[in-house]
This record gives sequence, structure tokens and C-alpha cells, in this order.
Amino acid sequence: MIKHINTQGILLNRTNFGEADRIITFITPDHGKVRAIAKAVRKSKSKLAGGIELFSVSELGLINGRGEIRTLIHSRLITHYGNIVKNLERTQLAYELMRITNKATEDAAESEYFNLLNEGLAALDNHEIDIHIIETWFYMRLLKMTGHGPNLHEDIDGKKLDIKNTYNFNIDRMCFALALEGQGMFNCSHIKLLRLGFSAQKPNLLQRVQCSDDVLPAIQPLVQAMLKTFIRI
Repeated sequence: MIKHINTQGILLNRTNFGEADRIITFITPDHGKVRAIAKAVRKSKSKLAGGIELFSVSELGLINGRGEIRTLIHSRLITHYGNIVKNLERTQLAYELMRITNKATEDAAESEYFNLLNEGLAALDNHEIDIHIIETWFYMRLLKMTGHGPNLHEDIDGKKLDIKNTYNFNIDRMCFALALEGQGMFNCSHIKLLRLGFSAQKPNLLQRVQCSDDVLPAIQPLVQAMLKTFIRI
């Protein structure tokens, strides 16, 4: 194990330990998930506390501790998404994105997961971006990153999806199945929004789609069903 590391991190979880310490889990862009003890961080004069705020990107200095838990010796706030806490619904979703990221990632998580959570928090900080778009986009990107993206180009029989048809979705096969005329739950607008969501690096791109307000309500439960089936969070 490296004796000393300097990195950036987003807080995923924190647990009080002893009288004044905390065990903290961060997602980082270059060291996966890092667990560290922040000694005396709960004391009013702690120099560490201001650099490890919730919903923030922090600069971290860590050294080896006991076992797999390092010791945090330095922290500095880089970006704080302070607007999130001004809205209860956005605050609750931010906590949920942290929880899901922690549950869905291994210790050696790749930088994509840090970037995903960072983009999710940045979007929640911007109250002009619809919260439901942010949530659905985050789940789509997480599914893709974990290797569970759906087939959005061919149906269950291997035929190219046709904009004239309507479809139902087979969750086990993760692809669409052609429905009888007019009886499918999903049409070309739903498929286009799904394609964009699974590929977009930022959620605000979905908000620019004209039909997103009408199409999103049907997309949300589908994406949530995919998430529960394959990631089990």
C-alpha cells in the first residue's frame, strides 16, 4: 500500500467513532474507494472538518493507518455544491446518489464513478435542471457503467427498431419486443430519450429534448426496474 497519497474525493459515508473521530468513505478519481479515519474531526476546532463537507469535492492527504483504513491528515474544500441543501427533495436525492454509489462500487472503482457522482451533484446544485431528469440520467449512466445497458437498436428478434412501431420492454433480455399495433408502451420518442440518456455525459442534455416532459414519466419506472433487477441496491 502506498504510504502517502494526495487525491480528490467525494464523501460517500461517515460514521462516528470514539469520542471525536469519524470513519469516512470517499470515492476518488484515482484510488477507487478510500476509507479513512478523521481524528478529532468532531471537535469544534478541528482543521479537517471544513475540508470534508457533504456534497463537495475535497482535496485529501492520507497516510497508512491500521489495516485498510488510512488516516486523513489534510483536507481542503475544492468545490462545494451548497445550493443542494436549499431544497429538501434535492438534498434527499443527493444522499441517495451517495448511497447508491457506495453500494454499487468495489474498492477499486474506476474514475468514471467519481465523475458520475460529481456530475450528479453539480446538476442537483443547479435548480434549473429538473430533479427527475437528474435521477433518471444517473441511473441510466450507472447501468451502462456496470455493464447492464439495454439494447436500444434491435428488438428481441434481432430486427432494427422501427420508428413506426410501438414496443414493450423485456427486462430479462434488456431489449424491446414488438407489440401489436398501438398496444405498445414505448414508441420512437421513448427510445430516442433512452439512447440519449445512456450516452449523455451530463443530465442537462436530456432537458434540451423538446418531448422530455411528456416522455420521462414512462421512462422513469422502466429505468428503476432495470436498476433493481441488475444492480440490486
